[in-house]
Amino acid sequence: MRGRTVVIISICLISLARLSPAADTNATLPPWSPGLLDIHHINTGKGDAALFIFPDGTSLLVDAGSTLRPPPRVTSQRPDSSRTPGEWIARYARKMLGPAKSIDHAILTHFHGDHMGDFSAQLKDSASGIYKLTGITEVAEHIPIAHLMDRGWPDYNYPAPLSNPMVDNYRAFLKARIESSGMRVSRFKPGRNDQVALAHEPRKYPNFEIRNIAANGEIWTGLASNTRQHFPSLEGLPQENRPQENMCSIAFRLSYGKFDYFTGGDMPGLPAEGSPAWHDVETPVAKAVGPVEIHVLNHHGFHDSANAFFLSTLRPRVHILSIYAPSHPGMRVLNRLLSTRLYPGPRDIFATNIMDAAKVVIGEQLERLKSGQGHILVRVDPGGGSYRVIVLDDSAESYAVKSVHGPYESN
Repeated sequence: MRGRTVVIISICLISLARLSPAADTNATLPPWSPGLLDIHHINTGKGDAALFIFPDGTSLLVDAGSTLRPPPRVTSQRPDSSRTPGEWIARYARKMLGPAKSIDHAILTHFHGDHMGDFSAQLKDSASGIYKLTGITEVAEHIPIAHLMDRGWPDYNYPAPLSNPMVDNYRAFLKARIESSGMRVSRFKPGRNDQVALAHEPRKYPNFEIRNIAANGEIWTGLASNTRQHFPSLEGLPQENRPQENMCSIAFRLSYGKFDYFTGGDMPGLPAEGSPAWHDVETPVAKAVGPVEIHVLNHHGFHDSANAFFLSTLRPRVHILSIYAPSHPGMRVLNRLLSTRLYPGPRDIFATNIMDAAKVVIGEQLERLKSGQGHILVRVDPGGGSYRVIVLDDSAESYAVKSVHGPYESN
């Protein structure tokens, strides 16, 4: 069996090597095989969703956005509007996971519709009739989720009791799924490195880890599983200064050998004028994370993200922008990403969905992006020593390869 696995991996790597780095190759993506780490940044045009396939086949879904805001405030739906974003995400996962019957782990970084699914009374009911289908609840309707983590379970009371139609619908979903299918639900705990674990062959990949970095202002110190609370006590804190939802986002670092990857939901790094300095969550998070190969832009590259200290500390070789609005990315954010004053060396930028309005405002700087449209797959070679970025066509379910970038060497 070991010899067969090596042959499969070799075939996949040879196939990738033959794909031209030029755009529009229209080649077929070689399938995942044991030892590879795949990270799919799925573009539905309606929010964030990322599917991870770990070296042993364990799967993780991070977010499943489904904003109900209409164009031109947001992008048009991809590949089209014949299905909902949640259903498109589930179909993408089914295709890439192959014979897997469920998603092993899922994480909601925070409670906003572009990450978990907006609510409307007009949405379709679940098969049970207990909750509406949107985002994560719709994904689970099509492909079961074994273990789901968020920042609030089980009481959902920080920094204040969370009660609105969207969260109430989500909590009804959790209750129903726990009772009907035994889905396990956990609160994401910063500092831990065992909550998102390899489910199939953990001993075979001892150099793989997901380290929980932050949630609810609690941030890993970098030592053992110790954490500290970045936010002050809420007692007596003026309402306008209290932590906001984005600030409470879940963040983690994935490591596979020398390869490191960071994602942090919508955490801000540039507080609004007059706000307290601790509204900057990126700076203390950067101190815990350190250098990485891949950085997913916080808050879609909005103007309050990617501060100078954060970028100069992480020093990514590759930046990934998950975009669905004309305000993504902020012009000054893009300038910081491109700045060799913040850290030296080359860097490549990939975006899921640059809107025409953003092109008008930002102009020629966007020409420096490696890609501005499509699903973005990071494929890490066995052991984590090198990786490629593969842009897939998001206009159809063929997922044809548009371009291949790399291989990049992990540091």
